[in-house]
Parts: sequence; structure tokens; C-alpha cells
Amino acid sequence: MAFILTKISVWLVFSLLVGSFVVGTSGSDFNKDFQIIWGDGRAKILNNGELLSLNLDKASGSGFQSKNEYLFGQIDMQLKLVPGNSAGTVTAYYLSSKGLTWDEIDFEFLGNLSGDPYTLHTNVFSQGKGNREQQFKFWFDPTADFHTYSILWNPLNIILSVDGIPIRKFKNLESKGVPYLKYQPMRLYSSLWNADDWATRGGLVKTDWSKAPFTASYRNFKANNACVWSSGSSSCASNPQPSNPWLNQEIDPNGEKKLKWVRKNYMIYNYCTDAKRFPQGFPPECNML
Repeated sequence: MAFILTKISVWLVFSLLVGSFVVGTSGSDFNKDFQIIWGDGRAKILNNGELLSLNLDKASGSGFQSKNEYLFGQIDMQLKLVPGNSAGTVTAYYLSSKGLTWDEIDFEFLGNLSGDPYTLHTNVFSQGKGNREQQFKFWFDPTADFHTYSILWNPLNIILSVDGIPIRKFKNLESKGVPYLKYQPMRLYSSLWNADDWATRGGLVKTDWSKAPFTASYRNFKANNACVWSSGSSSCASNPQPSNPWLNQEIDPNGEKKLKWVRKNYMIYNYCTDAKRFPQGFPPECNML
């Protein structure tokens, strides 16, 4: 599979080389942190809790959720996506609350024909309102090895990163009338499912079930910097921001350079530039990205 790098500086090459190891090589236990919620045995926790696999066949996909709920956190997970012809499949990895006015932060990995890059689809829902899609191609093969996908969610902003490289930020703009995600605790979910009515080239390419089962793998979950929500209170209540500096973290100047590099070279859709979709004007947050 060919992936073309464009005008990349030395510091970014270094970031890419070490980025897959942002999370350590051991320490997480899926038995302790997660529960399988659907799939009739297609989801499996392996290697004494160090590895989790989701499988999809023609009968069903599979999924899991975190045992904890969080109200702010730095969430890291390493994923290795479905290899080969994964057209029609979607691997979803996201934080979400419940109810009609839910909050949600999405990574969705849209499958491909062999040889074509995956599409990384992102979205942010606040109080039930989404329609904030941004899509990217990868600068590496996400099926060849594990890579780290991170969500930093604090009172100031949401930052989505891949191997430590920011790809998207969503600022708290309540002062501009944009609801922010700060009142509803969320669980971490992931699922592998069939979406061949839209996932690959708008549904033109269907799932090839002769390639099933399709498998996505997970390891090295990390939520050390996270506020666990339990019985109506946060674990960070007794450890305010001076003890949790990540609660004030924003993208630094070096991170802004990386974010611009991703947007320039790998962003393929941005709702904030889709004038046909918003003929009356773009959402207010688009002026602050």
C-alpha cells in the first residue's frame, strides 16, 4: 500500500517514528477496564487482558464499552485496523453519553478497497447536535501496526490526536452560543460493524463477505489523566486543576504547526468549508478553528 509523504520536516519525521509508542507497551487490563456488550462471542479479550479483538462477519459485528464514565480526561488507545479489503466496514471508537441531548466525540475509521487509504471520520456532538464532520487520510498504513489515537477533553477544548500529532481541536465557545461538552459524563465505546450503504465511496463499494471475518485489534488503553464519574461526583473534585495540569492543557505552538500540516496535506472534508451545506452561513465555531 502506497502512502505519499509531502514536505515533512525533520521534527515531524521524528514524531512519526516515535508516535506509535506514546503509550507504553504494557499495563492495561481490558478485563478490568471494559466489558463486551454485543457480538455473541465475536469480541474477545486475550493475552491475560492485554489485547482485545473485535470481529465482524455477515451475521454480526461486535463491540465493547468502558466500565467507568468520565467527565473530562486524556484517553489513549492503540488500534490496528482491519487489513486488506475492508470496504463497507466501520471501526468506531468514541466517547458518548446517553439521552436525547447526548454529547459525543468520534473517531470512525471507514474501510477501503485493498490499496486505498482508510478514511478517518471525526465528529463532535454537543447536547445532541452534531453535523461537525471532518475527514482525513492517513500518512501511514493504519493496518500494518498499532497506532495511538487520543482524545484530550477538558473544560477549555477537545483535541484529537494520532500518534501524538493533533489533527483536530474543538474549543469551548459557550460565550459564542455554542454548547460545550462539560455537563454529561461519557463512557468510551468501540464497535466494528457493517455500513456498506455509506462507508466506502458513499456506498458504491459493498462489503466482500468472502474476506470475513474482519478483525480490529486494541491494546494499551490509558486513562490515568481522567476524572472518573461515580454516584454523581467526580474523582477530580478533591484534586483541582493545580494537581491536574491537563485540565488546562491546550495545543502548544509546536502542536499548532503539526495541526496545520495535517489540515493542509491530509484533510479531505471540513464542514466549515462546505458552503452548499450551510447557505445561510457557517456555524459560529467555524470562525474560531
